[in-house]
Amino acid sequence: MEFGGSLWSAAVLLFFLMDPLGNIPVLLSVLKGLSPGRQRIIILREVLIALLILLVFLFTGEALLSFLQLQQESVTIAGGIILLIIGLRMIFPRPGGVMGTQPGEEPFIVPIAIPMIAGPSVLAMLILMTKNEPGLIMNWFFALLLAWVIASSILLSAPFLYKILKERGLKAIERLMGMILVMMAVQMLLNGIKVLF
Repeated sequence: MEFGGSLWSAAVLLFFLMDPLGNIPVLLSVLKGLSPGRQRIIILREVLIALLILLVFLFTGEALLSFLQLQQESVTIAGGIILLIIGLRMIFPRPGGVMGTQPGEEPFIVPIAIPMIAGPSVLAMLILMTKNEPGLIMNWFFALLLAWVIASSILLSAPFLYKILKERGLKAIERLMGMILVMMAVQMLLNGIKVLF
């Protein structure tokens, strides 16, 4: 995949892979039962953790995969399995919610920082970008920063959307997003398996 060294095209690509708009229903579902003020604090904490993880992968991802003797396809397949489980839990909800947390219980790192923001597709793309054009590492750094700032701003506004969506609307969107997540997960698994075989 060629990026032509364009900071803007890389930022747009990373933003779409982070998919903040698609993640809003999941985010609201995970944070349901917490006060709006507490929700914003948790989102801010999680997006900062995600940024740290993304930066670690940007600068050390390829070396990390080599050290662990993991192929990029392993990241894709693992991400597909995680998305599949989350998607199925959204379609067939259970008392513990999407991630098995109790109402009012705060999520930590999973699922907001990983895999919602720092997802396998974003991590794999960062590795690909630095592998293909290592001389443009600072371009990729600023592209990542730009995409993260926009995505984080959208996610921080998510609690306000709850007032518009209401409970019934949130449940409908949650199931719809579950279906989309399952389809994305199957596609990720197929892509990973196709490359391996």
